[in-house]
Amino acid sequence: SLHPSDGCSPLQLSQFFLSSTALQHFSGKLARRSFTPPYCCILPYSIHSATHLATMASTVSAYKEKMKELSLLSLICSCFHTQPHPNTIYQYGDMEVKQLDKRASGQSFEVILKSPSDLSPESPVLSSPPKKKDLSLEELQKRLEAAEERRKTQEAQVLKQLAEKREHEREVLHKALEENNNFSRLAEEKLNYKMELSKEIREAHLAALRERLREKELHAAEVRRNKEQREEISG
Repeated sequence: SLHPSDGCSPLQLSQFFLSSTALQHFSGKLARRSFTPPYCCILPYSIHSATHLATMASTVSAYKEKMKELSLLSLICSCFHTQPHPNTIYQYGDMEVKQLDKRASGQSFEVILKSPSDLSPESPVLSSPPKKKDLSLEELQKRLEAAEERRKTQEAQVLKQLAEKREHEREVLHKALEENNNFSRLAEEKLNYKMELSKEIREAHLAALRERLREKELHAAEVRRNKEQREEISG
C-alpha cells in the first residue's frame, strides 16, 4: 500500500485509490462483472490526515483481494463455457474444414481438398508415354488401304440409308395417292347415288302431279256432262 512517507502527495493518493464509499457503491455489481485492476478514480482533494490514508490503504488492499477472487471466478466460468475458436480446422479424411467468422446470416466454412500427391506420397511418378516407333512404307500403305475401305463402307452405308429413305418416301407418296383416289371414287359414287335418288324422287313427284291433274280433268268433264244432262231435262 502507498503511504505519504513514500513521497506521494494526498492528491496523488486520491487519484489512484478508490474510497470506501465508492467501493460500497459498486460492491453489488462486482459479483456480476469481471474487472481487471487497477482502476483509477479521481477524488476531491479533501484527505489531510494519516488516519484517512490508512483507511484508504486498507480499503484498496481489500479491493485488490476481491479483484483476484473475481478474476479466478471468471477463469473458472470460462472453462465451463468454452467457445470454439473462429479459425478451428477439422480433419475429415482427404479434406480440411476451416470454420470462418460467424455472421448474423449464418455460419460459413472453407473446405480445403488435398492434392492427389498429398493423398499418396509414396506413389511412383508417372513416366511419360513411350514414343511411337516410325512406320514403314508398307504399314503406311496398309493403313491407307484400311482407311479407304472404311470410307467406302461408310459411303455405302450412307447410300443405303438414302435409298431406304427414298423408298420409304415413295411408299408414303403412293399410299397417299391411293387414299386420295379412293376418297375421290367414294365421293363420286356417293354423289351419283344422291343424284339418282334425287332424280327418282323428282320423277315420282312429277308423276303424282300428272296423276292429280288427270283426275281433276276427269272430274271436271264429268261435272260438265252432268250439267248438260240436267239442262236437257229441264229444257
